[in-house]
Amino acid sequence: MQRRAVAVYVAFFVLIAAASYSLIATAEEPTITLDNADYELSEGDSFTVGDQTYTVTEIEETEDEEDGSMTFAGSIEWVDEDVEMSETWAAGDTVEIDDTTWEIQLDSEAEAPTTFTLVEVIDQQAVLEADPNADNETVERDGEESVIVGSDVVPADEYFDDPATVTYSEGDTFVYNDQTVTVSDVTADDVTITWTEDETNTDDLQHEEMIELADGNEYLTFFPGSNTVMLTLDTTSYDQQVESQQQFADRVTGLTYTIVMSLLFVFSLVAFAFLPSRY
Repeated sequence: MQRRAVAVYVAFFVLIAAASYSLIATAEEPTITLDNADYELSEGDSFTVGDQTYTVTEIEETEDEEDGSMTFAGSIEWVDEDVEMSETWAAGDTVEIDDTTWEIQLDSEAEAPTTFTLVEVIDQQAVLEADPNADNETVERDGEESVIVGSDVVPADEYFDDPATVTYSEGDTFVYNDQTVTVSDVTADDVTITWTEDETNTDDLQHEEMIELADGNEYLTFFPGSNTVMLTLDTTSYDQQVESQQQFADRVTGLTYTIVMSLLFVFSLVAFAFLPSRY
């Protein structure tokens, strides 16, 4: 190949590579902005969707240690009022009521039981430690659990008070964990109590992701900067801007490919130009 022709081709491909690089260097990537968002909020702000009020409880800003870019995230909180809750107790379970531990007793032989009994669980160790005349543990004497009180040996069932008992029927109410609960169902195996309380819920806010709110619609979450989050239902403008960014990225990729291929052609042409001639 004549070196003069090679020089022309080399100059041509170098020009293409330079022009492509110039386009990449001067091009500005489209940015995404949201205009007329349904909600523009800061940390601590509240907003209402449908019948539900939400509060922005947190907006976090994190810097990437490698490239210094910032990422944003947040969370919202809301309260569902009068949510029906339930708890099921099986025979032998223990529960804490009025600072007392009780054991659940059920009538397993009844065909259709409607009652259950709470039997006080006596802390024998605490009772023994509170009595200066008694040993701090029970002993076995003549096959019977006993307590040593001074020089006397007292059967445990005589030393300890009889446990208190309380019986409840279906429909009865009592206070449990600071809530007024109702005995809703009793079987031979377990008992179910129900109550209503306000339930606090939280959900995460992720940049450029969707979140479903109380009206059943999905809202786009967008963080335009520090301590601000936007929620919008109409994503038409956002989708168009995302498409523009994708087109920009595709063009940059194409120009980068053009630069690489042009330089490969240049190196190949130069190498071929200096190959020794057979003639």
